[in-house]
Amino acid sequence: MINGALLVLAIVIIYTATGFYRALQASIGFSIVGYIGTDILIPKLIPLFIKKNFIGKDLSKPSNPIIPETMGAVPAVVYLFIMFFFIPFLFYKYLVIGTAGGGNRDAGITLLEEDINVEMFPHDKLASYLSAILTLESTILLGIADDLFDIKWRHKFFLPAIAAIPLLIVYYVDFGITHVLVPTKFLQNYFGTTLIELGSLYYVYMGSVAIFAPNSINILAGVNGLETGQSIVIGILLLINDACYFISAQHNSPAIESHLFSSVLVLPFLGVAFALLKYNWYPSRVFVGDVFCYFSGIIFAVVGILGHFSKTLLIFLIPQIFNFVYSVPQLFGIIPCPRHRLPRYNKENDLMYPSLAKIEKPLNKSIENVLKFLAKLKLLYIIEKEGKIVELNNLTLINLTLVWFGPMREDKLCTTILIVQFLIGLFALILRHTLGLWLFGYDNLWVPN
Repeated sequence: MINGALLVLAIVIIYTATGFYRALQASIGFSIVGYIGTDILIPKLIPLFIKKNFIGKDLSKPSNPIIPETMGAVPAVVYLFIMFFFIPFLFYKYLVIGTAGGGNRDAGITLLEEDINVEMFPHDKLASYLSAILTLESTILLGIADDLFDIKWRHKFFLPAIAAIPLLIVYYVDFGITHVLVPTKFLQNYFGTTLIELGSLYYVYMGSVAIFAPNSINILAGVNGLETGQSIVIGILLLINDACYFISAQHNSPAIESHLFSSVLVLPFLGVAFALLKYNWYPSRVFVGDVFCYFSGIIFAVVGILGHFSKTLLIFLIPQIFNFVYSVPQLFGIIPCPRHRLPRYNKENDLMYPSLAKIEKPLNKSIENVLKFLAKLKLLYIIEKEGKIVELNNLTLINLTLVWFGPMREDKLCTTILIVQFLIGLFALILRHTLGLWLFGYDNLWVPN
């Protein structure tokens, strides 16, 4: 009944979309369709996934229930189909133009619609959109392969950058800017310029963003609802950033086009993600698998690169960046790293505690001193024996949250991390558009009307 009412609402929203923000309104309708499709498919596919042995144990529950894994493939596939059907609505105002015929698709009749001159079909925008879809498809296949075959980190780490090659090619052809602004007059005088040209290094940077975004979601995982929840929070922060431009900038501003592109990709994603969260929230009925982590992360990389705000994207990933840096000693073998770094679950009181890594071999003296210093800063929990560290908490933001706030139930732990993620992102966004104006002397959010 509820899904039926939502479907009617979605159809009304899609087919009443008019004006400059027609595509944005239609994407809201498609996000509702994405929610409905995912919400219907997941419960129907749960028995099939279990039958095919795509299962895992929930180690943070008293009975360790068997739960279907790789369920993130469902919203990913629904999202792809939604974006296929969305293409005519995204380019509607160009499709209604009469062409000159004879195969000359570049010529067209100029229409005046909502004070916007509409002439030739924007092949560059279509190329950007299709390159985004191609990158998403490639990354989803990578995630599914990882879930099925458990690919080793050293083999899969750089694969998202290969999937992002279509994005980088389109960026090169359509935009091609590879310089960065130098902040403050002092540094501008020091470097003797307001711009630093990075050339090919800028493409290395964007490829690194494509690598980091999916993997960062994957690293910050292991609690019911956390992978899906953090992706939803980042998506909402992106929409808030987009809305700032819609409110302040002119319709003919290039920034508007970039952030419209961002919104029409993020809104349907939020639709399928909210449906997944319904089944992934505590107590979880499904596990999302690596496929959802790669899927959600690459969407953020896509909108950041093709929306031309990849540096702004990083401020929304501050908790993920911190989690990665915090995890480096274990990820690179400086400190012992167990296969699973999940928080320790206590069946007696149903609470989560920081899990510990045992130090079996004596640590280097300098490393041990650094760890003791971090413990004094409350960034680490250590257990010493005869002045030597014998145990310390596994180096993840999840365990650190438990070190800071004490034991808590799994859903409260997830909620705490998501609230921190949102507040940090919101605060960073405010700084981005206030201090940024002071540091660089320019912020395209404040282009006068």
